[in-house]
Amino acid sequence: MNGPLISSICLSEFNSRLAAAVNDRPALTAVWVTAETADLRVSGGHCYMELIEKDPVEFTTRARLRAVIWASRFALLNRRFADMTGMTLRSDIKVMVCVTASYHPVYGLSAVISDIDPAYTAGDLMRRRQQLVERLTSEGIIDMNRTLEWAAAPLRVAVISSKTAAGYGDFIDQLYNNPLRLRFATRLFAATLQGDSAPSSIIGALHAIAAEADSFDCVVIIRGGGATGDLASFDDYDLAAHVAQFPLPVIVGIGHERDVTILDYVANMRVKTPTAAAEWLIDRGRTALMRARTLASDIFSIVGAGMASAMGRVDRLGGMLSPLVEARLETERRRVDSSRSDELRRSIADAIARLNIVLDSAAALVEALSPEATLRRGYSITRIGGRAVTSVEQLKKGDTVTTVFADGMAVSHVNDIKNSIENERD
Repeated sequence: MNGPLISSICLSEFNSRLAAAVNDRPALTAVWVTAETADLRVSGGHCYMELIEKDPVEFTTRARLRAVIWASRFALLNRRFADMTGMTLRSDIKVMVCVTASYHPVYGLSAVISDIDPAYTAGDLMRRRQQLVERLTSEGIIDMNRTLEWAAAPLRVAVISSKTAAGYGDFIDQLYNNPLRLRFATRLFAATLQGDSAPSSIIGALHAIAAEADSFDCVVIIRGGGATGDLASFDDYDLAAHVAQFPLPVIVGIGHERDVTILDYVANMRVKTPTAAAEWLIDRGRTALMRARTLASDIFSIVGAGMASAMGRVDRLGGMLSPLVEARLETERRRVDSSRSDELRRSIADAIARLNIVLDSAAALVEALSPEATLRRGYSITRIGGRAVTSVEQLKKGDTVTTVFADGMAVSHVNDIKNSIENERD
């Protein structure tokens, strides 16, 4: 079929025409644009991302454009952005950037970012944080943890941190080497404290602590070192809600003095660093110790005063008691003398008589058992060298012995000795 000839050009020619239409056009050069970042990555010193715009009601994407910050500008812009916002450039944040449209015949259309306004992002972060605060407030939970009462001396501490973090080591060293020698008991619940996984990891640690909440006095969430930009992950509603409603007081020490996250609004206590968290606990223990010493001193004073007062009363009562007792004794003495004197004398006489009988019986028994009475019954006592002889084994031939009788004594010499066995044989 014959028809009019169709004129055509190659693709590269078409792309060249697009490049000519886009590049270096004043309306597309150094234009300030607001958007959200997505899929941000750094490679070869260059920063690649997508700029997107979402519908404010349906949250669907209605515009998307690839963008790049060349290495010659990225280091400077990223550092300036971090100084003002407290975080480095990342995905899922709102930015105001100065872009120039660039069309490459091979790589297509993109926006080259030459500048960025950190104040816009900082303001948006503040707005988002304020929205979280308003939500937590409207739900009635923002002050729940901040109003919990502390133990007088919070010595049992559940710690949420990374086990390899230098901040965790500093916290433990400060706590266990305190100058007051307070005995803390800590237990680590390891968690990720940076990056997008931080909120869910910390929430998991909180659940583990809540399962044995009676074993602890408080929870400490600490993070030492790390990029300041990682703090953005803590501006998370679910994490803030868990901390706000946690049944134990929570201390948060995850940044520096100028760093603020939503956790600082809901935690019971916010400190700058892990070391500052340890110092706060030690100071709390110091206060409890001083209070205990003051109470002990007060108790000692009160007891001492009470004892002094009681002793004074005892002395007064003692002074009153002595005359009363003496008067009573005198009354009883007169009553006994007047009404029972004869009976008492008879009782005393009878008691003396009974005692005399007992004494006479004892004297008779002593007399009957005396050595003299034994001698009068026909026995004698043989002594050698003044000692009584009770066995022939004590004698030898030629010994001089004294024999005592009831009416005298005799001295004799031993000429022969026979024991009882020899006598039986004879």
